[in-house]
Amino acid sequence: MKIEQFETIVPAPLGKQKRKVYVYLPQKYDGKKRFPVLYMFDGQTVFFDETAPYGDSWRMGETLDRLKGELIVAAVECDKKERLSEYSPFPFDCEGYHSDGKGEQYLQWLVNDFKPMIDKKYRTLSDRANTFIAGSSMGGLMTVFALCRFPTIFIGGASLSPSFWVDEQASLKMIKSLESWVDNTLYLDMGELELAQLGGKVQSALESCLAALRETNIKLTYKLIPGGKHNEKSWRKQVPSFLRVLGLIK
Repeated sequence: MKIEQFETIVPAPLGKQKRKVYVYLPQKYDGKKRFPVLYMFDGQTVFFDETAPYGDSWRMGETLDRLKGELIVAAVECDKKERLSEYSPFPFDCEGYHSDGKGEQYLQWLVNDFKPMIDKKYRTLSDRANTFIAGSSMGGLMTVFALCRFPTIFIGGASLSPSFWVDEQASLKMIKSLESWVDNTLYLDMGELELAQLGGKVQSALESCLAALRETNIKLTYKLIPGGKHNEKSWRKQVPSFLRVLGLIK
């Protein structure tokens, strides 16, 4: 498993921050071959249990090695104090949670600064057909936002347990902003147990947003995960499924 690490500067909600970047390189990363790139939110939880706040990560490197996935994965740590502001397309106050809605700022940086950095540093396939994005919870919300905001940059995304519920109406408005021609691929799932535990507000927002997505041209795959919970241990089990939907593995 080859995962390179370095630091970069991110325009965080409260000012510039130095953050750690994790980049997975496929087993066949040698010679002159180029590879598609999957950008992921919450880099601290993507690869290593020891860097994950709750002790469990997605273990993406291990999974990709096992599946012989021929792709690069690039992930940046989140703002540990202002994650809700960094990872929301809109401001909200909900259930005691507050966000200033700085997701546009973060996504602009990812598209205009971070992606060119990765394309320059590594042997990537940098075109739309080979550029993907994925995340969970607020990162799942941001994944949908990325496909709405930059459909010509990202061909597909994986949104696991997206937090539409923080503002159902704003989430719907975001989805309805999709251009009519957009044909991106979106994998979206929700855990059966997390829905039961989190209540009707989450169910209502999910159903509304799924209905709105189905009215677009986006290629949607939705899964309700039996026994699925709102945590990394549950999300990592879905990695092979969403990679197949996105066409990144067979």
